[in-house]
Amino acid sequence: MAKADRLLTIITLLKGRRTVITARQLAEVVETSERTIYRDIQVLLDTGFPIEGEAGVGYRLQPGFEIPPIMFTAEQLLAVQLGLKMVKGWTDRDLALAAEDARLKIEAILPERLKQTDPEKNVIVPAYYINSPASDISLVIRKAIKSNMGLTLEYTRADGEFSNRVVQPLGLVFWGQKWTLIAFCLLRDEYREFRLDRIQHINVNNQPAVIRTDISLDDYIQKIKEKHARKACDKTIESPKAM
Repeated sequence: MAKADRLLTIITLLKGRRTVITARQLAEVVETSERTIYRDIQVLLDTGFPIEGEAGVGYRLQPGFEIPPIMFTAEQLLAVQLGLKMVKGWTDRDLALAAEDARLKIEAILPERLKQTDPEKNVIVPAYYINSPASDISLVIRKAIKSNMGLTLEYTRADGEFSNRVVQPLGLVFWGQKWTLIAFCLLRDEYREFRLDRIQHINVNNQPAVIRTDISLDDYIQKIKEKHARKACDKTIESPKAM
């Protein structure tokens, strides 16, 4: 990492921290030695950055200090532009509009040399999803999650059968081609996944979602991790011992 990029990274890591970050932790992030971090901290102090702390203890920026706008490298800008194009092409209309507003704000402050960096010339994100029924459904789901409202779904299962479900929506997961609703199903009394392209109709209920402290997206993710860990363990037990 170039010295200028390293200094910007260190300042970014120090900003807004309530506790100090050690030289070793900084060195691990920027992939350099602690000795180099000590020299970089001194450079920043000499430049006028109000860094608190000391060697062997840790560092942070004084509370209330605002960092001047940090300019993107060409590769960072490419990543941001591509991400915004993916949001525009693969989410709902509200997020697509927000992504376009963000793009215009970023473009307004870029120097001319970076404005020429456009991923559209060689990286294309098809935007057909934004015009699909699933896009409208994802907007309804996002708003229901934000307001903590339950949902009633008319859903086509994988076997082609129709099913009506009342659910507590928890989150949306994008698998690369399809969006999936993660929810707690009141009928099954357990977590369920529903592909958005299989939802035929969706209604927001007139009452808040069922409040249970043991139900959350984090709990669902933890259960999935435990499930995969058990499967991996079972495969290890079943496999023959090496000779």
